[in-house]
Amino acid sequence: MDFEISTEQRELKAAVRAFAREELNHDLERRDHEGCFPRECWQKCAEFGLLGLPVPSEFGGQSQDLVTTTIAMEALGWGCRDNGLVFSLNAQMWAVQMPLVHYGSDEQKRAWLPRLVSGKAIGAHAITEPGAGSDVFSLTSRAVRKDGGYVLNGQKTFITNAPYADTLVIYAKIDRGDGTPLPDRPIQPFVVERTDAGLSTSKPMRKMGMHSSPTGEVFLADCFVPADRLLGLQEKDVIGRASGRDVFHSERTGMAPMCVGIIERCLEVATDYAKQRITWGRPISEYQLVQDKLARMFMHLQNAENLMFKQLSLTAAGKTMTAAEASACKLYCARAATECAMDAVQVLGGNGYMQEYRVEMFARDAKLLQIGGGTDEIQIINIARHLLRAD
Repeated sequence: MDFEISTEQRELKAAVRAFAREELNHDLERRDHEGCFPRECWQKCAEFGLLGLPVPSEFGGQSQDLVTTTIAMEALGWGCRDNGLVFSLNAQMWAVQMPLVHYGSDEQKRAWLPRLVSGKAIGAHAITEPGAGSDVFSLTSRAVRKDGGYVLNGQKTFITNAPYADTLVIYAKIDRGDGTPLPDRPIQPFVVERTDAGLSTSKPMRKMGMHSSPTGEVFLADCFVPADRLLGLQEKDVIGRASGRDVFHSERTGMAPMCVGIIERCLEVATDYAKQRITWGRPISEYQLVQDKLARMFMHLQNAENLMFKQLSLTAAGKTMTAAEASACKLYCARAATECAMDAVQVLGGNGYMQEYRVEMFARDAKLLQIGGGTDEIQIINIARHLLRAD
């Protein structure tokens, strides 16, 4: 399997790295400390074209393939030290824009994609509820038919971008009025606007890391949406369930570029520091215990990249990604990013624990990647079910 990137992709990677390094890292300490959402940086990313990479050109995007898009997002993860910004950008791209691209009608694509791609609107993807996380089919948010549309009620939590979102893709179970029990009702995504009556969001939640990525709750209280807000315009259970699975696959594999970027950055910082830090008259890079950490970080980088590109190659070839494959990619890359961030802290020692070198922030940020989009434990269950299923 050939993972060699083209000249154009290599040039794009270099351009994104340079852009991120030069434009997105100012005032980082304040952003992290105060939990500020960097709207100016978001707009710069949109104007650079990052949000529009996988979106068809007729809807304001660049019509790039998934491999090219992933290469660019990996470069962003390396160049931008604001992991919260990178996380929020990925959340909109993979879990808001791509469902619109794959399942939206032409009218829906024209209505929302250009605004999202241009940065004029911020998107959020709302599935998780207080009592339903990775078990998406246990959600209780409901949509009741009403003349000309649906009335939505429910509560969502841990929703990335929610406090500042203009456009939200919200999943709810449709009540057709036929007495179907709640667990068996079809799940459908609806596009809801910030200005819709009955929709409200909480203030940003305080978190361990990813401070510049706003996370909040979404409340639906008799929120009426017209029928043309039903994503895909067809009330079919197979579409709701299929799109739900695909959203999780896309979200989970979409985290891989960010993980790879974090690993690469941590390896770079730790290696440079190890060469310069002198103890007992020689650089700590000459000690085997430090070399072991650097070698393992390099190994994780190679494995994470290979796994990421393998999943991309399957998708590019038109093959259906299984839940186990998506889970394996997310599980390994997230674990590797967290381990490498902690190893970088250890290599830097006391300096690693201080904020000046920023690796402590990477350690706090990386942990979310083992939770968001389904915890490590959920990914393990998905893989085990695949291995143990009866054929």
